[in-house]
Amino acid sequence: MSIALFVLRRLGRGVFTIWFAVTVTFLLLRLLPGDPALAVASPNMTEETRAALLTQYGLDQPLIIQYFIYLGRLVTGDLGTSFTQSIPVVDVLLQRLPWTLVLTASALVLTVLLGIPLGVLAASRRGKAMDRFVQILGVTGQSLFVPSVGIALLLLFGLWLRWLPIGGAYDDAVYGVAWYGSVLQHLLLPALSLTLIQLGSYVLTVRATLIDALGDDYVTLAKANGLSPRRILWKHALRNALLPATTLIGLQLGFLVGGAVLTETVFAYPGIGRGIYEAVTQLDFPVLQGAFLLLAVTVVVANMLTDIVYGFLDPRVKTA
Repeated sequence: MSIALFVLRRLGRGVFTIWFAVTVTFLLLRLLPGDPALAVASPNMTEETRAALLTQYGLDQPLIIQYFIYLGRLVTGDLGTSFTQSIPVVDVLLQRLPWTLVLTASALVLTVLLGIPLGVLAASRRGKAMDRFVQILGVTGQSLFVPSVGIALLLLFGLWLRWLPIGGAYDDAVYGVAWYGSVLQHLLLPALSLTLIQLGSYVLTVRATLIDALGDDYVTLAKANGLSPRRILWKHALRNALLPATTLIGLQLGFLVGGAVLTETVFAYPGIGRGIYEAVTQLDFPVLQGAFLLLAVTVVVANMLTDIVYGFLDPRVKTA
């Protein structure tokens, strides 16, 4: 299969996935209990004013008409207007997106920086106490629940020890360098929560792939040539073992985005996830649809790029 056809197939699959996510989200939101008209119209309004508002937001149309109107606006980049804030959904998302990007990027970097050394440590001591300890940590990390971890960290470091803030993204009335320090302090607990959730699977993946790499013929040849075990481990075996681990980073981005929704809710962090929680409680359909679309596009693009990069790194994928 040619590289161009390989990329086109991945792009086509990504576009279909985004359309499917948009459609499912649109339909599921309409199944939520409650009347979205209450978010737009006040009980004290006259019937004429209420009807005009519902017409303005398209809530008086049949469901199928609302769906095609939504798709038509979506193609032009119009995500609608927030029911509760009366501003474009794009503006609502742009206000929150930087915080979610900072949170997920921090968690991803921490996962890699901690996961690779722990995976190498376990693989290089296979069958020993350190290896078993790392495996236990990895399996335990995979079984953790995001809100439980967040609440535990919040109680320990925020309420009992009082080392770190328990919510928000920064302190009010703080400026200059102190503002960046405040942002970092507020970021630590949410980022650590996401890292602990993702770290287990990443460590176990690095360990497993590195053990396989250490059993390959080129490692035996390197040993026969007198290379030091440290050089073989870090320069030769780890380089090949990191290919699946690199792919896992892209796949984990989807889990990080999903985990950010829960983490931001626990820590009242003003990102997209917190915005989704607030929009659900207010039945703000346009904000929910825009947020889910943004998350879906992020996950699909990350997985698609990972798939394409893996195809370039490993030509066997393109011919599979």
